Amino acid sequence: MTVWYYFAISAVLLVVDQLTKNHMSDLLPLCVPGYCQSIEILPVFKLTVLHNTGAAFSFLADAGGWQRIFLVVVSLGVSLFIGGWLYRICREQLLLAYALAFILGGALGNLIDRALQGYVVDFLVFHYETYYFPAFNIADTAISIGAGLLIIDMFRQGKRTHTNE
Repeated sequence: MTVWYYFAISAVLLVVDQLTKNHMSDLLPLCVPGYCQSIEILPVFKLTVLHNTGAAFSFLADAGGWQRIFLVVVSLGVSLFIGGWLYRICREQLLLAYALAFILGGALGNLIDRALQGYVVDFLVFHYETYYFPAFNIADTAISIGAGLLIIDMFRQGKRTHTNE
């Protein structure tokens, strides 16, 4: 497969992420203290629109505004690095290519939100009674899947290197 196939995967993930964020923002009002409209899907899963001005797990969310430019610059740099890496990898490294494509698509999805709006729209919420996992979105899911594939690829590469010695 050519490198453009993997860039297409990133593009599809980016489009799906943006469409779902826009749809959820139109469907549900923003969850604010004192009022939070949700759609309960399962007893442990609901859809709730939240705006994350920080990074993962709302890190730096209360930093006062400087984090927007910082996170845009970091996200852009990481996206360019991953895009360049994806462009240069061997065709035999299929799992690595999928991992990078997923990470790139997710990173670009959140980068667009952060650059244009100053926050990332999160809407997927898992919980158990009063215990909540941080809200996330399709881009975060793609990044997590890509990171998992990257870890699996690292173990596979390590195993191949170790058996070749």
